[in-house]
Amino acid sequence: MMSNIDNRKILCSFIIPHLGRENMLIDTLESISLLESGSFAIEVIVVTKNETLLFDAAKLSKKMSILVKHAAIDVTISTQRNMGFEASKGDLIAFLDADIYLANNWLIELSKLLDNSKKVISAIQKDSENAPPLEVLKTQLCNANSDSNVDFLPGSNLLMARDTFIISGGFPEHLVTCEDYVFTQKVSEQGFLYLTSESSYIHLGEDKEYLKMAKKEIWRGQSNLSSLKGRKISLSEYPSFIAPSVFTIGLILAVLCVALTFYSAMFISAFMSFFILGIYTLRLRKISTPKLPYINIIKFYSLYFPARTWGTILGLMKSVRVGSHSK
Repeated sequence: MMSNIDNRKILCSFIIPHLGRENMLIDTLESISLLESGSFAIEVIVVTKNETLLFDAAKLSKKMSILVKHAAIDVTISTQRNMGFEASKGDLIAFLDADIYLANNWLIELSKLLDNSKKVISAIQKDSENAPPLEVLKTQLCNANSDSNVDFLPGSNLLMARDTFIISGGFPEHLVTCEDYVFTQKVSEQGFLYLTSESSYIHLGEDKEYLKMAKKEIWRGQSNLSSLKGRKISLSEYPSFIAPSVFTIGLILAVLCVALTFYSAMFISAFMSFFILGIYTLRLRKISTPKLPYINIIKFYSLYFPARTWGTILGLMKSVRVGSHSK
């Protein structure tokens, strides 16, 4: 359903790719409807893979227009985002995930920071009420470099000018995951990416259980290698690709060496794994405020590293199969 847009105001288009649950999408839309809009008018484009949506858009259309577009089930989230942009009219473009609850001042504060040098702005993450330890940890990771220019931004909440998106060429539709890393790095060729603490959001769908987190990381890791193609890799990215594999391979070798009674090799392999784990644990502990418990950090990385490594292997196997079939 579309409502009238006040042409006297600057239009901001919120683009939301969606699949599956509607309850979090409704919360996301509600948070947009409650934004302090000031001199802005708001339109929302939901690009869903669901055949139907059951929520009543009319109830949320008092302060914004809502357009629902349907995408094929087999397209990537990048395709959904690009479809939303094609349907948008705004001078400002906001990309949100479908499980994000924005602070009331999100649009006002982030729009103030957009200028000729800062091309994309993102707000920091805030814990939900009674957040479990894993969510608190993930929030701290997301906010590690707040109030500074960063190398990349996650696609959970992004605000930019329309021309910025056009010049970037849009989201890479061949990637299943990691598309936000590739997209924002491409935008960084135009100017800075900025993470601000002047506003915030709650990630309603944030990982709350360690084993479920690991399963997600296996899925996310499958685009690790394909995301490297055709782009410049910053030095800050290399550890995130190398460390999981070094930790996992070292751990596997240590176990094998114990079985084969190669104790000298076992100590070297174990040292390699625990060195990586220790470096990452100390780093996250140092930047966290308040300080995260060591046990929670160690538990996280002990699952995250193997999950990412296995996901990368699955992605490599998939690309080999695709390549062999295309010959």
